[in-house]
Amino acid sequence: MGNALSRTGTAGRRISFKYDPESAMPSTDDEPEPPEPPPEPPAEPRLAESVLERIPTYLQPPIPWRDRILHFTFAWYTVTMSTSGIALTLAITPHRFPGLSAIGLAIFLLDLVSFLLITAAILLRFALYRRTVTRAFTRPSEALFVPTLFLSVAAILSNIDEYARLYLSEAQVVSLERGFLRVAFWVYVAACFALSVGQYHLLFTVKETRRLLPSAMTPGWLMPILPVMLAGSVAATCVRGLEGGEAVGVLCAGLAAQGLGFLVSAFMYATYLSRLMAFGLPAQRPGMFIAVGPPSFTCAALVGMAVEVPRVLGELVGDRGIEAAGVWAGLGDVDVETLGAAVRLMALFSAVFLWGLSFWFFSSASAAVVAGMPDRKFHLSWWSFVFPNVGFTLASIRLGAALGSEGVLWFSTVMTAFLFLAWAFIAFRCVRAVYMREIVWPGHDEDSG
Repeated sequence: MGNALSRTGTAGRRISFKYDPESAMPSTDDEPEPPEPPPEPPAEPRLAESVLERIPTYLQPPIPWRDRILHFTFAWYTVTMSTSGIALTLAITPHRFPGLSAIGLAIFLLDLVSFLLITAAILLRFALYRRTVTRAFTRPSEALFVPTLFLSVAAILSNIDEYARLYLSEAQVVSLERGFLRVAFWVYVAACFALSVGQYHLLFTVKETRRLLPSAMTPGWLMPILPVMLAGSVAATCVRGLEGGEAVGVLCAGLAAQGLGFLVSAFMYATYLSRLMAFGLPAQRPGMFIAVGPPSFTCAALVGMAVEVPRVLGELVGDRGIEAAGVWAGLGDVDVETLGAAVRLMALFSAVFLWGLSFWFFSSASAAVVAGMPDRKFHLSWWSFVFPNVGFTLASIRLGAALGSEGVLWFSTVMTAFLFLAWAFIAFRCVRAVYMREIVWPGHDEDSG
């Protein structure tokens, strides 16, 4: 026979055209119309979804804010922890001008308002979409940003102490540090330790389909342990108003937490560097700056805590309590001043050691960004340009002051200026991204992973 083509005529009957290869002419005959096949499921939703993915977000149809709040994730706390970091650097930067403290205080107050608004938005998201509560803590793409809430709290506590010293009397500062900040420190340490254990356990036991792969390893994997590490930085600030046994307890807890955070981070650096060697640079280049944080904040915390050690040891000389007995056991007749100077010298040597590692990670991440960013769309990970480098700047400030080096102090001042400019630019891009529907939009946030 031959091949056949068919079409439906106007009378409702199917007319078939049979192709005759010998005559090369079609012939027609009437045949009854076959029964219609069962309808297939419509493919319009998938088609519409694929089409929308190709359309720029600012041209897509708008959706209600109630629907957009579904995509408001914990990653928004990167805004507040970075803003707090800028306020903190402005509070202690060595080279100052009139009005700088007021600018820093204004930024800190803006950060407090932002923190409350972001917290309210996330609670609203959980109230409207209750299933997102468990998803936020179990899906790695969003769960890794839960610690940014605690990092924001750590930065806020440090700012409270620094700006209290700038604007309150000495008696008010001491009362604040012995009361609110001391209690807040211990609550913060306990909460962050529980968070680090619980969150890493969830990441270890997550479904295999959602498990993180070494080929996609980024410094973001360090996030659950970073809040514990920042307990050392909080201790270095609030211990200044504490005396005797209370000060020893805060110093020991801060040192233990700082060591835990840094060592866990250091263990993960091996996987991170192996990933870079085997699979190249990540698409999200700003996230590489997260690796700057652990050695930087550890450097700053060691110097900050060591400054208080001679004073605390001197106060313990006349203390006959249990804490004093434990501290002095086995030390014999060692001079207090000599012992305090030895601790400061050891901390200073360790801090210089860690500052070099921080500078290397900073230079490596900067080179990766300068080489090009494959994904130039705004993501909340852009705030990684700010907060980890705040730690590097704080480390430079405290190290420069301890060494009496004007070169290091001027370097920290330049870093402060660049960080402020970066913070202002990223804040503008963040607001623009919300308006242009680049973030807080279906498929464009951390909850889409």
